[in-house]
Amino acid sequence: MFVVATAGHVDHGKSTLVRALTGMEPDRWAEERRRGMTIDLGFAWAALPSGRTVAFVDVPGHERFVPNMLAGVGPVPAALVVVAADEGWMPQSAEHLAALDALGVSSGLLVVTRADLADAGPALAQARARLAGTSLRAVDAVAVSAVTGAGLPALRAALDRLAAARPDPAVGAPVRLWVDRSFTVRGSGTVVTGTLGAGRLAVGDELELAGTGEPVRVRGLHALGVAREEVTAVARVAVNLRGTPRERLGRGDALLTPGRFGRTDLLDVRLAGDPAADLPVTLTLHVGSAAVPARVRPLGRDTARLRLARPLPLLVGDRALLRDPGRRHVAGGVTVLDVAPPPLRRRGAAAARAAVLVGLDGRPDCPGELRRRRLVRAGDLLRMGVEPAGRPVAGDWLADPEHWRRLAARLAEEVDRHARAHPLDPGAPVELLRQRLDLPDRVLVAALVRPPLRLHAGRVTAAPDDALPEPVARAVARVRSAYAGQPFRAPEAADLAALGLGPREIGAAVRAGALVRLADNVVLLPGALDGAVRVLAGLPQPFTLSAARQALDTTRRVAVPLLELLDRRGVTRRLPDDARMVVGR
Repeated sequence: MFVVATAGHVDHGKSTLVRALTGMEPDRWAEERRRGMTIDLGFAWAALPSGRTVAFVDVPGHERFVPNMLAGVGPVPAALVVVAADEGWMPQSAEHLAALDALGVSSGLLVVTRADLADAGPALAQARARLAGTSLRAVDAVAVSAVTGAGLPALRAALDRLAAARPDPAVGAPVRLWVDRSFTVRGSGTVVTGTLGAGRLAVGDELELAGTGEPVRVRGLHALGVAREEVTAVARVAVNLRGTPRERLGRGDALLTPGRFGRTDLLDVRLAGDPAADLPVTLTLHVGSAAVPARVRPLGRDTARLRLARPLPLLVGDRALLRDPGRRHVAGGVTVLDVAPPPLRRRGAAAARAAVLVGLDGRPDCPGELRRRRLVRAGDLLRMGVEPAGRPVAGDWLADPEHWRRLAARLAEEVDRHARAHPLDPGAPVELLRQRLDLPDRVLVAALVRPPLRLHAGRVTAAPDDALPEPVARAVARVRSAYAGQPFRAPEAADLAALGLGPREIGAAVRAGALVRLADNVVLLPGALDGAVRVLAGLPQPFTLSAARQALDTTRRVAVPLLELLDRRGVTRRLPDDARMVVGR
């Protein structure tokens, strides 16, 4: 299906032309027929000589209904610019052309109507002059009379050529169906209509409402007045939604493929039209079928930041326009450069951001986004309209390669700094490193760990397992020297303190395997456990605590926690009468 929107001044014969081409009545409301003018959007369709189908979105031409006109033109890829031969170029002709140019619509036709009432030449020349310098400067032109039928065959042939020249639609793309009408059908429920510009819809599909994010399901589809199981782009489509009240959505909302679109109320854009510095503080942003108030903050000569009154599902590269409704003036076109821009809080941030925006063209660019953002989730890129590329560094996190290398170097520096400041710690905590490196996720710290760094128990260290600070190593050596001949004797707390072995130092020595902790301030040399098992295995089994204490030549202060530790390790087993035996002997 080929979808075309009409454009032109009120009462220049747009609806009459559509009626003559299709045999259908595009004006849907009694008020429109009574007043003889299109107020809201109308729809009609016809077969072209090639067998292709052309669907028309007939828009109002009156200046008061320009927002309605933009709701119809926004999602449509081509336009018929209609000018009456007997009146020529008029004010709304100019505003409609400015809107089409702002949206970047370059596919279309110039149609001079009422050729039976006046010579079409002057109006055609005047319109050609107006189209020069716009996105529609190269379109073909046809003069017709909807009353006599003159020129209609040529117009149908021109529409056929236009349809054939259109690029193939992206049927594999995610769906973003801007809603231009919503209504209720008795027995069916809520129905919405729109132009499906990309992707495909099928009965049973689950979609998201852009306004709320809530899921909705497709109950039925109609295209060209016929029920369909599936509709592919480009097409005018009516979607019956299961169990969704009509008041939940309306014109300007959108149906979305789940998970493929973010919603943003802050975006950086490039402007084509009025200089950014001359724009009012508040304008209306028209995109798709939506019209949303936007506060404008100029950043450069042709770039600005927009703060929207409500979030919209926008992508990098989207085209839109800014309009001043008070002056009924199209301020210019908009190309979306960034849908998740950084805050501008620091002095000079706006100027720095303007310098960045100079190099952006609105084309999705994964390497460029990585350079600017440094770290970003692949899913977030996808929801910006940027196809992720490259392998994630952790989870679904993508990183700019150079930034990732710098982070790895900084991690080693931070681990070393922590070790010097806290020599008794078993390493720098992962959360502390995350904060020091300003990383958004702890998994990124773990992904940066490379030898000689190692991660253990939530800490990162460069020290070997048995490494000890020099003062602690000297104190342990003195313990080893003093108790080498009495391996089951433990230094008293006062002796440990005199050696400089406080709780933190003892903890470091235990983690390094230089001491074995039995209880608070009760430590033995590391070979003591194996030696104790050999001694206890030589006793008559089972044995008592007293017998074990005497065989080990130690005190109760050591023997009790030592045996309890051997019990926990399964080396000894405690019997009901409190005697023990070595397991496996």
